[in-house]
Amino acid sequence: MGVIHKNFEDVEPEIPDERGANNVTIRWLISRKDGAKNFAMRLFEIEKDGCTPYHRHDWEHEVFILEGKGKLVMEGREEDLNPGDFVFVPPMEWHQFKNDESERLRFLCLIPIKDK
Repeated sequence: MGVIHKNFEDVEPEIPDERGANNVTIRWLISRKDGAKNFAMRLFEIEKDGCTPYHRHDWEHEVFILEGKGKLVMEGREEDLNPGDFVFVPPMEWHQFKNDESERLRFLCLIPIKDK
């Protein structure tokens, strides 16, 4: 498979089926289906009063905030998220992204692709 060039709007948004996800969609921009072998790139869009689940897992995340404002929730604390911010979430760290603002929170999230 060769170079892929698309617009994010060409990728259908999906509603995560994880318990605790609310008012959030995910677009798998680049994944195994595109021939990626190491990393997947996902675009999350969280509407007002929405959030990802409060969860942890055995892989890392690299996150870049594109637009909107929100909160990064971790064990015992919250931090503000603003456009241009980036976040590294190590494996097995509890985390959640939430939007308590009026505009959409949009961010890229990269994760490793694991062999099954």
